Amino acid sequence: MARWEVVHPAHPSRWAGVTMAGFRHHGPDPADVHVIPHPSITLALEFGSGPHVVDTDSGRQQQGNLVAGFMHDAIRVRGHAVECVQVRLSPVTAHAVLGISPAELDDVVVPLDQLWGHDATRAQEQISQARSWQERFALTNTLLIRRLAAGREVDREVAWAWNRITSSRGRLRIDDLAHELGWSRKRLWSRFRTQLGLPPKRAAKLVRFDHAVHRLAAGQHAAGVAADTGYADQAHLHRDVLAFTGTTPATMTSRVWLAVDEIAWTAHRTTNKPQ
Repeated sequence: MARWEVVHPAHPSRWAGVTMAGFRHHGPDPADVHVIPHPSITLALEFGSGPHVVDTDSGRQQQGNLVAGFMHDAIRVRGHAVECVQVRLSPVTAHAVLGISPAELDDVVVPLDQLWGHDATRAQEQISQARSWQERFALTNTLLIRRLAAGREVDREVAWAWNRITSSRGRLRIDDLAHELGWSRKRLWSRFRTQLGLPPKRAAKLVRFDHAVHRLAAGQHAAGVAADTGYADQAHLHRDVLAFTGTTPATMTSRVWLAVDEIAWTAHRTTNKPQ
């Protein structure tokens, strides 16, 4: 049976909007898992002996060091000897780290060297030579800090709007958000979409879904989750889960998902202790 080793850094990043984890696949069978949409930009820095391949619903394939924008649907990750450091970046942080607006990565997965050039190659070489997960995390963090310091920040109002959406867990009305900013709804939509890569309403929907699906993964009943997370009813939650994952709330909790969270969504996890 395929098993996943999932390792988290000993200490959280001191930069807001940055989370990391290490993934290593064990077993004679190839890895074959899905990554569901998440309110972040995802980087995968691989160092295993065999490249992992990412399949999207559009039929395109990518492999190696990758960056995935805001995905509309679940994507498939497969391969032999998969080993990688996965980094999740909020769109506010990603704007500076990547050197481009997340708007240019909407629903796509691209090779990281297209954005970072030699930085991506050097990062892979250093991570491959590291002797422990914690050393790999430290190397990755150093790279991110260097790029953050050199990158361009988003507008303060846009960053504030994103933080309001996430702190409300996606339950904030966009008209109320625009009012708090003193902006028109059209201005908020335009600035948010241009700088962060998705409209504010879709951002709120994705944040709310992420909060709800974590509770489902933890074993909570769908009706209670729907009521507590701002869905009109259980059917509304069902539609969102189906749209984002391709499966129902009842079946998604038994699937193997690859994610950087307190819950690495797999019954086959071997460890989450730092090494």
